[in-house]
Amino acid sequence: MEQNVKPIERKDSPAVSVMVLMELAALLWCCAQLMSCQPKSAEPTSVVEPSVCDTVAVEIETNYFPAIERYFVNEIGKQYAEAEYCVPFHKIVSVDERDAENILVWGDFWVFNYNRSGDTLKTVSGGNHAGLLHIRQTDTGFEVASFDQVADGSDNLKSAQQIFGDKYEAFHDFHSNEQKREQRRLEVLTEYVRKQNIPVSYVLDYGWPAIPLK
Repeated sequence: MEQNVKPIERKDSPAVSVMVLMELAALLWCCAQLMSCQPKSAEPTSVVEPSVCDTVAVEIETNYFPAIERYFVNEIGKQYAEAEYCVPFHKIVSVDERDAENILVWGDFWVFNYNRSGDTLKTVSGGNHAGLLHIRQTDTGFEVASFDQVADGSDNLKSAQQIFGDKYEAFHDFHSNEQKREQRRLEVLTEYVRKQNIPVSYVLDYGWPAIPLK
């Protein structure tokens, strides 16, 4: 007995079509997100350069000897005939450091100005300034506050004895010994020439033969 079988007609339901559209929309959204996630070129960032104050520490003096040298170069040496180099030297007799605001330094202080001529330093001017320095400590170092200087002329001995007091003999031992003074001057001058890299080998005082710097 034959049966007539009709082919089943397949029709897509509305629900299936909606699902397909949703999947397609999701795929397009993902593509858009991927495009937006492409790496961007790095933007230059500003670099803050360190200031001089950040990179260079202030050098603080630990003793008062540079202050003594500055004082005799800037305050005393300029009272003499001008020259290329001012080189002070001294013999410290005694020091009282108990008060940082008034450090007392007794000494025999000398200043000489020189000009260079070839391999020789020629003495132009200079002189002696014995006495008592009053030095004070500052935030960055030291400075000479005042100077009690031994008087010239007829008052020299009296003022020296008053200023040096019980230290006078120690002062006089160096001050009156020309050989000791000259040896000290040459030592300081030789060291100065070496540090400043001055191409000289002799020092010449007016009226005297040149003396080699060792």
